Amino acid sequence: MNPIRTLLPMLGHTRGGRSAATCHFKCGDACVKPECNTSGNSYFKDIADQALSRRNVLGLGAVGVSALVIGPQLLGAPGAVAAPLVETGLGKGGHLKFEAIDPVSRSVDNMSVPEGYDWHAIIRWGDPLFKSSPEFDAMKQSAKAQDLQFGYNCDYLDIIADKYSGRTGVLVANHEYSNEDMMFDAQWFAENTDEARRIAMSSHGLSVVEIKRKKNDKRWTYVVGGERNRRITASTPFAVTGPAAGSDLLKTVADPTGKLVLGTLNNCAGGTTPWGTVLSGEENFDQYFQGRGTAEETRYGLGTGATDRGWELTDPRFGLNNAGYENEANRFGWIVEIDPQNPTSTPVKHTSLGRFKHEGATVRIAKNGKAVAYSGDDSRFEYIYKFVSKNTYRKNDRQHNMSLLNEGDLYVAKFAGNSPVSEFDGSGQVPTDGAFDGTGQWIPLVRNGESMVEGMSVDEVLVYTRLAADKAGATKMDRPEDVEPSPVSGKVYVALTNNTDRGKAGKEGATEQNPRIANRDGHVLEMTEAGNDATSTRFTWNILLVAGDPRVNSSTYFSGYPTDKVSPISCPDNLAFDSAGNLWISTDGAPGVIGLSDALHKVSLHGKDRGRVEQFLAVPTGAETCGPVVHDKDNSVFVSVQHPGEGGSFAQPTSLFPDFINSADSVGKGQFYGPRPSVVQVFKQGNGNGNNGNGNNGNGNGNGNNKD
Repeated sequence: MNPIRTLLPMLGHTRGGRSAATCHFKCGDACVKPECNTSGNSYFKDIADQALSRRNVLGLGAVGVSALVIGPQLLGAPGAVAAPLVETGLGKGGHLKFEAIDPVSRSVDNMSVPEGYDWHAIIRWGDPLFKSSPEFDAMKQSAKAQDLQFGYNCDYLDIIADKYSGRTGVLVANHEYSNEDMMFDAQWFAENTDEARRIAMSSHGLSVVEIKRKKNDKRWTYVVGGERNRRITASTPFAVTGPAAGSDLLKTVADPTGKLVLGTLNNCAGGTTPWGTVLSGEENFDQYFQGRGTAEETRYGLGTGATDRGWELTDPRFGLNNAGYENEANRFGWIVEIDPQNPTSTPVKHTSLGRFKHEGATVRIAKNGKAVAYSGDDSRFEYIYKFVSKNTYRKNDRQHNMSLLNEGDLYVAKFAGNSPVSEFDGSGQVPTDGAFDGTGQWIPLVRNGESMVEGMSVDEVLVYTRLAADKAGATKMDRPEDVEPSPVSGKVYVALTNNTDRGKAGKEGATEQNPRIANRDGHVLEMTEAGNDATSTRFTWNILLVAGDPRVNSSTYFSGYPTDKVSPISCPDNLAFDSAGNLWISTDGAPGVIGLSDALHKVSLHGKDRGRVEQFLAVPTGAETCGPVVHDKDNSVFVSVQHPGEGGSFAQPTSLFPDFINSADSVGKGQFYGPRPSVVQVFKQGNGNGNNGNGNNGNGNGNGNNKD
């Protein structure tokens, strides 16, 4: 692979500030490839005109106040187990007070935060994790060094404070993908291509890093050589659990058991479980494999030509034509689970949750104690899934709870609108009943250990879940990404990032649940399961917001909140909640749609302020906002700043975040002339060191006053 791109397939297809390099390295140019989902599902058009009453169908009343809901903020110290939270009513307000910032130009190469706040980078690509780790040196990289350093392009993030001290904890981050154009000097790459590929493999996966602070309201720094520090890469052994473990569909010449997989790839979002482990979703894994052209591979987007990454030239398992490796791609596309408290534990891949392009997975404990995991398949016209465990959660039994995702039932969502189909012309106009809403059901794919899909065995359903969902008649959605249950209300929120193909010739047009054709800005869906019971197979739904910049886009909708009083928002991606139950939305793609930097927004969900969007921060030029964590009681917000300066190169960077070194000649120890994906903490000044300056080990410069 030539590290300096002269031809990118998405050149001419992106708009505004969206880099074709992001499309290329992150998702393998999915938008210019043939559509994976060619099924002809009905999408309930034939019954939508009946305008079903969701209350009559489901018998729903007010949200039950006894619902058991688990959120990651309940996690405790190493070995401790979080108990379910008994809901006592909706939260009000929120502890994090700020004045919404103005939209930020996509050209600003800095973190932009509210007045009275500052920021610092806790950890950056290449920072050493272990006492044996070398300092980062962009001109002396190696796979061995990267195995011991923080990985590239961090995405999912959690900050898990130890329960008893509150001054120590762990930072867990995914590393979604590598961008060799920006990581390597062109001449060095040409002379060391094989080693560069191995460095890229080591830059994928996850990092677990111990963190500390002086007081509970001080900013976090990371600990080199922390006892829990760990790197998980494309070569780390993973155990396989669930009904498909040992299936012939997972066996290779290197693993004839079908129960041990090397590595994890393209890890996007995730979730922290009630028992303190971290889930991570393997997303655009197709781009790493040279396929054979089978129908199953095509449904997952695998091509038959040489891959651009060229990993099949370095490791034979990435070439599915190589004898014995025909099933290697089937071993990716799963939800993985790691224990951040035990660096010697074996991470696992859970086949019971199905195989597709997982954005992530988040877990809620139902009223009957079942663990329920939600996940979106992040591609155009793909589906929303739910898993319900066979066994039940046990308080203070962490070992048992770590097996809850091994067995259970898998469902896919089917939606019906509440208004006549004739009302949806693709413009995004609100229907005459005043809301985008309707009913839905969870269709079983696997139940009680048996396949519910005719002609498919259980292991076929789990390995080829997209095909099973096609047969079941699931509803195609506009890139379902993060799916998060509220820890306060129990309602489930779905980020639908965008779908520019909706309404194109031969493809489905507007529906009530996806009301715009050429949907560039995306929308957010709110689901209420019958009786607020997470195990229910029935739900109602409504659209919380139809995204965009209301100053120039008349198709936006904010649940009735005045459009002239909201911050513009486009391409919702990751979701999070604060302690009061407010929704926080990070974006991915705003520069290419509304010409503004990607950002993090707070969204009110209740009362007269429902639908109010307030921008909290913006990330540097070329970057995406990922993995938001809101510790509002600590006056802190954390985000992963992914692919800053994407579209630039090693020699000609377009971002200098977060080191801000002015030239290659002035690089100091552990620094980089160019952008470094980083985990950033935004904190209120006066709580900790509010002065601008270097963080731990020189990690980044604070600049909380930039609002340009």
